[in-house]
Amino acid sequence: MDVSVLKELKEKSEGLTPEENLDLIAHLLNKVRIARVSSASKRKWSEIYGKAPYPLAGEDAQAWVTRTRKESDEKREKQWR
Repeated sequence: MDVSVLKELKEKSEGLTPEENLDLIAHLLNKVRIARVSSASKRKWSEIYGKAPYPLAGEDAQAWVTRTRKESDEKREKQWR
């Protein structure tokens, strides 16, 4: 941004009421938050692909799904009895 534009914005903000200043601050903070989130989320999967050991939790994914489904089925059957 041009320094003169920033200076002009600062000068114009001097004439604002306290409520208008708070509104301007809220607007600027929102812009900064959005900019930070969008810049942080631009990470590529290729940067982290393959970084975790297999199997991550010490168990194969399909084995985990099968085991947890079986446990859930058994729990439901006990509740029905």
